[in-house]
Amino acid sequence: VQLQASGGGLVQAGGSLRLSCAASGVTFNSYSGAWFRQAPGKEREFVAGIGWIGGSTNYADSVTGRFTISRDIAKNEVYLQMNSLKPEDTAVYYCAARRYFLASESRGGYDYWGQGTLVTVSS
Repeated sequence: VQLQASGGGLVQAGGSLRLSCAASGVTFNSYSGAWFRQAPGKEREFVAGIGWIGGSTNYADSVTGRFTISRDIAKNEVYLQMNSLKPEDTAVYYCAARRYFLASESRGGYDYWGQGTLVTVSS
C-alpha cells in the first residue's frame, strides 16, 4: 500500500493550493480518506476527511469554509483544495486511509499514511 501526497509549496497569505493523494493498494471506494497536518513543534492534527460511502465530509473548525476535500474514484485520488490560506496553515500535510465507511478525526484510526507534503504560507 502506498499513499503519495503532492502539491505542497510556498504561497502567500490569501492564496490557494491543491493537494493530491494518489493511492495504490487501497481504493477510495472502500476506504475513507483524510488529510492531517503537523506544524513544527505541534502534534499532528485532523484537517478534513471523506467517507467512502456517499463521500460524506467533515472538517476541522479551523479550516471550515476555506478547505474542501474531494475524491476521484476513477483516479483513486483524494484532494484537498485550500483557499484563503493563512500563515497558521503552514505545516506538513499528510494523507491517510482507513477501512471504515466514515473518516475519523483521530490519527490513531487510520491504517495507512502518506509521506507528507510541505505547505508554507508567507505573511
